[in-house]
Amino acid sequence: MKKYIPLILRVIVAAILIQTLRFKFSAHPDSIYIFEKVGLEPYGRIGIGIIELIAGILLLIPKTVWIGATLTLGVIGGAIMMHLTQLGIEVNNDRGLLFTTATITFILSAIILYVYKKDIPFIKKA
Repeated sequence: MKKYIPLILRVIVAAILIQTLRFKFSAHPDSIYIFEKVGLEPYGRIGIGIIELIAGILLLIPKTVWIGATLTLGVIGGAIMMHLTQLGIEVNNDRGLLFTTATITFILSAIILYVYKKDIPFIKKA
């Protein structure tokens, strides 16, 4: 069971990243609102969506897990910062769901990166 936990975490994070793409790529009004509020509409919405798609795919490929986790930490870290500085915890009466999801995704990605740290080529092996 222990060897399956990292795989389960990878699938969860990839699913979260990929599931949210339909909102970004279909120009859902909530997505447009968020990116307008932070001054990144439309190019930031599409660009971040592409980065999240790439990160989600990389998380599912064993040799690139660490890259996917690092990308996820970067993009979701940015989302968390936007919530804390410009958007607020609650966006459009979502009761903090987006912020909570981003925080969970960030934590799980950090765990994934820690578990796969041995795969990072420029980190010294102890």
